Amino acid sequence: MNKKINQSILLFLCLAHISLISCSPKKEIDELAATEKQTQAVNSGSQTQLQQPEKPLFSITKNGKEGFIDRTGKILIQPQYDLTFSFSEGLAPISINSKWGYIDQTGKIIIKPQFEEVNNFSENLAAIKTGSKWGYIDETGKIVIKPQFSEVQDFSEGLASVKIGNKWGYINPKGQVLIQPIYDETSPFSEGLASVKIGKKWGHIDKKGKTAIKIIFDDNSLFSEGLASIKVGKKWAFIDRKGKVVIKPIFDDTSLFSEGLVPVKVGAKWGFANKKGILAIKPIFDEVNVFSEGLATVKIGNKWGFIDKAGKIVIKPQFDQAYGFSDGLATIGSNDGKIGYIDKTGKFVWKPTK
Repeated sequence: MNKKINQSILLFLCLAHISLISCSPKKEIDELAATEKQTQAVNSGSQTQLQQPEKPLFSITKNGKEGFIDRTGKILIQPQYDLTFSFSEGLAPISINSKWGYIDQTGKIIIKPQFEEVNNFSENLAAIKTGSKWGYIDETGKIVIKPQFSEVQDFSEGLASVKIGNKWGYINPKGQVLIQPIYDETSPFSEGLASVKIGKKWGHIDKKGKTAIKIIFDDNSLFSEGLASIKVGKKWAFIDRKGKVVIKPIFDDTSLFSEGLVPVKVGAKWGFANKKGILAIKPIFDEVNVFSEGLATVKIGNKWGFIDKAGKIVIKPQFDQAYGFSDGLATIGSNDGKIGYIDKTGKFVWKPTK
């Protein structure tokens, strides 16, 4: 499990307006699951620069250009950009002629395209790349932390992980190093703790850089809903914030808790367990995603569908790709690269296009 967020994967997810949490491969699932949970929190509570509630908009592609629709499928921002990411904190990254900037929800360019790469805004700052270095801008486009890092992560709970030399540490929104770069890999902070790697072992630190859970595990995850997974031998267990094992090492693979349930792999199949480690949904699926808005995507054979928390299939497996619901819609992908959206009845509000 690679604890550092894979920027290229997350950029793709933002591009497609999807938050992939597929439990295969394992190396990305925890970060992607955490990203979806963070996206849900942002969507429910973020505001625009005018302090108006952010309305859900969804990226579409039409005739090779990207724009945005509302949840009814009505085009609100005409497809005109080469690439787009999702809206976050009232702004969305857009690419024109290989340069990135940001628009607001009316389609007005707020920060002109000028950067080689960008991330979404998180905690009022966005990571941007100029030349070969990453820094951070505020919502006016002003550079507040000069580009100086070879790799970065988004701000989470007041800190961002950055790579200095060949090690990772953490900075505050002023760019000051608060946790020295001594780690080989890191995660964003979640529930007050971050997952860190030294050598071949993983543990957790607090916001002062103090080791909260010993760096002794072969692998681990972020904390989510009070629990984090750890790898013990070839099996996965769960610990609480004090490091106490609360679910014994009985699973072959796992992800993050979401809405009280966690994907778990038993043998070759995936199901879901509750916080007592009891299987709530039998492991009968080839792949699964975390629950989002009461539903989870599951794969049977080579098609994806959706189940509810009772394990009942509510949208039959029929899609080449399917991703978690966010603001009432789920992204659907086809093997030929088309992207569309369905509602919770399985009806398309935007048929797949590219």
